[in-house]
Amino acid sequence: MGKTLVTLVLAVVAVIFGLAACDRIWPEAALKAGARADRIVVYKNERVLELMAGDVTLKRYTISLGREPVGAKQREGDGRTPEGRYRIDYRNPASGYHLALHISYPDAKDRARARNAGVSPGGDIMIHGMRNGYSWIGPLHRLVDWTNGCIAVTDTEMDEIWRAVANGTEIEIRP
Repeated sequence: MGKTLVTLVLAVVAVIFGLAACDRIWPEAALKAGARADRIVVYKNERVLELMAGDVTLKRYTISLGREPVGAKQREGDGRTPEGRYRIDYRNPASGYHLALHISYPDAKDRARARNAGVSPGGDIMIHGMRNGYSWIGPLHRLVDWTNGCIAVTDTEMDEIWRAVANGTEIEIRP
C-alpha cells in the first residue's frame, strides 16, 4: 500500500471514530519566527509540552510519550518517560528520528535509585520528531504513546522546537 493510501485510510479511521476534532490530532498555528524558549515544561498526563519564555507560554504542543506513560522512568527498557528537572544537553541532527534534543536523564538521583534497585537507569531520552521516513503519519502519531520513553512531536513541530531551544535549556517533566 502506498503512503498516500495509508494516510487516507488513517484519516478515514480517525473521522469514523470521531477523532477529527480532537486536539490530539490537529496542530496549532506556527511558533513565531525568532522565538526563544528559556524553559520547557512537559505535562505527561495531559500529553502537552510547553515552550516558555519567563512566565509566558510561547507555544503548547500535543505529544506522544513512552509506551508505558504512567509513572517515572525506573529502569532501562520500561517504556516510561522520566519525571523531574533536567536539561537539554545536546542535539542530534542525524538521529534516526527527525532531529533530536537529548534530555540529561539520568541524573545522579536517577542513577542512585537504579543502582539501589540493581538495574540500569537507561538513557538516550530525547525530544524528537517522527522516525525518518514516517513524517507522513504527521499528527496521527498522537493517538498512541509509542516511544521507548522519549517525547515525540511532528516533524514540523520539531523544526520549531529545534530553532527555539538552546543547549542548556531546563526541562521539567511533570506527571
